[in-house]
Amino acid sequence: MPFIRSVVTENPPYRFDQQDIVEIVRNLFGGYYDDIERLLRVFGNGQIENRHFAAPLSWFEKEHGLEEKNQKYIEEAVRLGSRAVANCLKKADVNKEEIDAFVFVSSSGMATPTIDVRIMNELSLPSHIKRMPLWGLGCAGGAAGISRAHDYCLAYPNAKVLVLCIELCSLTFQRSDTSKSNLIGTSLFADGAACALVTGEEGQTAGAGFFTKDTQSTLMSNSEDVMGWDVKDEGLHVIFSRDIPNIVESWLKPNVDLFLDKLGKKSSEIDHFIAHPGGKKVLEAYEKSLGFSAEKTAVSRKVLASHGNMSSPTVLYVLKEIIENQPAAREQGLLTALGPGFSSEMLWLEWGEME
Repeated sequence: MPFIRSVVTENPPYRFDQQDIVEIVRNLFGGYYDDIERLLRVFGNGQIENRHFAAPLSWFEKEHGLEEKNQKYIEEAVRLGSRAVANCLKKADVNKEEIDAFVFVSSSGMATPTIDVRIMNELSLPSHIKRMPLWGLGCAGGAAGISRAHDYCLAYPNAKVLVLCIELCSLTFQRSDTSKSNLIGTSLFADGAACALVTGEEGQTAGAGFFTKDTQSTLMSNSEDVMGWDVKDEGLHVIFSRDIPNIVESWLKPNVDLFLDKLGKKSSEIDHFIAHPGGKKVLEAYEKSLGFSAEKTAVSRKVLASHGNMSSPTVLYVLKEIIENQPAAREQGLLTALGPGFSSEMLWLEWGEME
């Protein structure tokens, strides 16, 4: 079965305390709201302490058009992504010539040729790598990327597949958008990159890690207005429904139960809940829906506090933390993330060691 050989993360250069961002937002939006101080409480209530951005705070005080934002996205994505891929290969002790496929996941900028092409040129990766750029999956993208690598490795058991997720959500900031959705998004989203190496059954090397046993993708019909981007002349405007926690609470458990039934598993067998931390209320909805204690979401909460919601890479930050904690042999995990569509991606993982 496919095997997650290594996971690395790469943070953008600018790290800010949440209170630093509050001051910028107060200055930018204070004149538009009579109750700005009440609205700013969302920054303190979200359990986010720090975030990383691809630009200094002074950059956000000025207006930037779509072209300028997107050019910065390309430059920073190539820089971060190249470092993440190089470090992932080094950590796995795998030569770049051994890579068969490259899954690239992002939704916060646009590029054709895609970012993976530019990284392949930057790192002189083999020219015959099969490329699979995935756009528009948002927060579900990290889990979806690993799922598609799993599928590829089932078809090609000798394969070694890179999965790279990069999101620079801060660069989509709309300075002139005074909507509450933009304010909430500004309190939550951040930037980051993560890279994983997934190998097929016959392409594995010695070491411990998670085997990917099975996957499930689910789309909620007619839910396009729950989460995503509204593309306008100024760039990408966040769509972020206030009903997301309620949707998670009511929709997730039947979805998880369906997957567990397919696997012949029970929720009590989930040793590690590897969940994308969409926000404090989403984590609480996970717990309420699935009957989990806060202990089950502790790693997700830690990542949210230290990094915010980075969209697609975030679940891989959680996965990396859990791997570094060295699970016991045969411990099992459910990796899950929710995204636009409204959609869900899940994988069942089992810890083991290749000899």
